[in-house]
Order: sequence, then C-alpha cells, then structure tokens
Amino acid sequence: MSTESLRKDHLLIEKVLKSMQVTLELLRSGKKIPESILVPVVDFSKNFTDVCHHGKEEESLFPALERAGMPRHMGPIAVMLMEHQVTKQIAQRMDVSSKEYLRSGSSEQLVRDISDYIEHVSAHLWKENNRLFVMAEMRLQGLTEEITAQLDDVESKKLIQLGKTRADYEKMTDDLEQNISKLN
Repeated sequence: MSTESLRKDHLLIEKVLKSMQVTLELLRSGKKIPESILVPVVDFSKNFTDVCHHGKEEESLFPALERAGMPRHMGPIAVMLMEHQVTKQIAQRMDVSSKEYLRSGSSEQLVRDISDYIEHVSAHLWKENNRLFVMAEMRLQGLTEEITAQLDDVESKKLIQLGKTRADYEKMTDDLEQNISKLN
C-alpha cells in the first residue's frame, strides 16, 4: 500500500492524542502538568505531525495524486491542505498557552487549545484514513514502491532538518504515556 508509511504516522499521532486526552482530563481536574509532559506534546505536534508527517503528504502523496488527475485547488487535497494549516495554527497556540501555563499556572487557554487540537486532528486523521487514503490507493495502483520511496525520502530529510530520528519520536511517545500514567 502506498499509504502504509502515512498510516504508521497516524498510529503514532493517535497515541499522542490519547496522551493529550488524559492530560486534558488531568488539567480539568486541577492536576498540575509538568514541563516534562507539555514540552514533548508541543514538540511532537509542531514537529513530527506538522513538519514531518504533513511534509510527507504535501511533498510526496499530494503531488502523486495530482499527477494521477486529482486537482490540488479543490476537493480532497485542498481540504487536507487547509486542515494542515489549521493544525499548525492550533499547535502554535498550544505552544504559547503551554508556556503561559508553566509560567503562571493558568490552564484555561491551554485546555481550550489541547481540546481544539484533539478534536481537529482526530477528525482530520479519520478523513485521511477513510477517504483520502482509500482514493490514493485506487489512483496510485502500481506505484506503491515509488510512492513509498518518496515518502521515506521526505521523512528522512524532514527528520534530519529537525535533528531527530523516527526512533526519537517513537520513544518520546512511549515516554509521554509513561509520564502521564504516573500522574494518574
């Protein structure tokens, strides 16, 4: 499947969304959330999801779909690009509100931003998994090896740009789950 790499990213993103949901519930119940949880959440959201994962879609999958006849400025690709921008904006807000929370202890904006992020990204992943990727598999039949190689190449370049590896983000995700479970 030409979308296998992207689906693996989604599994990692969904793990972080689950950790964010627990963080949100803890914040709402008045529990103090340490920097060791908030910094990785923001890093993952701004860097892995936006830079690496969205970069793979925008620089590899979407151009391949365009070459296969799917228009960029309307339909699924246009919607996904718009939603990527919204994801980036919410992640940037979350970065600011998490820093404010760590400075002042005020959690209202952080709660809104995390909630918005979870809701938006969850819906976005559903659309990609159940709509876009299904269309991509149909349109890109016979190109699996080429698309996979392009996705891997973009991921490698993006991770080098971030100074991290996929293993770093996988470990970050596991550490995040463990750190949150200690707060519960």
